Amino acid sequence: MFEDLRWLGLDWDEGPDMGGPCGPYVQSERRDFYLHAWQTLRDRGFIYPCSCSRKDLERALAAPHEDQEDDEIPYPGTCRHKLNVAKDWESPAGVSWRLKVPDGETVSFSDLHCGEQRHVAGKDFSDFLVWRRDDIPAYQLAVVVDDDAMRISEAVRGADLLKSTARQLLLFRALGARPPQYFHCPLLRDAGNVRLAKRHDALSLRAIRAQGVEPESLRERFAKEIVWQDL
Repeated sequence: MFEDLRWLGLDWDEGPDMGGPCGPYVQSERRDFYLHAWQTLRDRGFIYPCSCSRKDLERALAAPHEDQEDDEIPYPGTCRHKLNVAKDWESPAGVSWRLKVPDGETVSFSDLHCGEQRHVAGKDFSDFLVWRRDDIPAYQLAVVVDDDAMRISEAVRGADLLKSTARQLLLFRALGARPPQYFHCPLLRDAGNVRLAKRHDALSLRAIRAQGVEPESLRERFAKEIVWQDL
């Protein structure tokens, strides 16, 4: 990945391949950061243990996961009553953990590319995972903890994560941390208008490079696509 990005003409000042003042930069080496955040959320009464399985959720909702717009199945609140026993847990291991969202609250933010965004907690998204059953921090918690610890001021990522930003803003608030500004880019799509993704065996940067495409022409094409999207 580093080799391909450098071929494209990108560089960076710090990271897992070169170190820096905010390391370690590999998430598997940052468990203590995530565990401290879990403890903070537990002590402040924001999260609860959840024993529901994926099949339990799909049966409760009577809707297949593939019909959802993002990677998390909407949660019906089955284990919300366990919020008052969360402090009895010394470790997150053994169950999933969810953040209790403030139902009906509108989470708003101004995206540097997509403009004003508004998502209603409990309607547009439900209580979401912060810690997985296999004792690994979930994406939403890990990215918030990393952004805070690494003093990230601007986060640039794909437009498919706009709703995740609303979730993450609730975590930033619960942890008493300041969120970065966000810039959500349009997604690159193939000729069939399917977004490029590993799960679809989409054409990779490495494959494009192997075809002899010059990085300058690729950067120029990316720039034109973003300008077209803006128009």
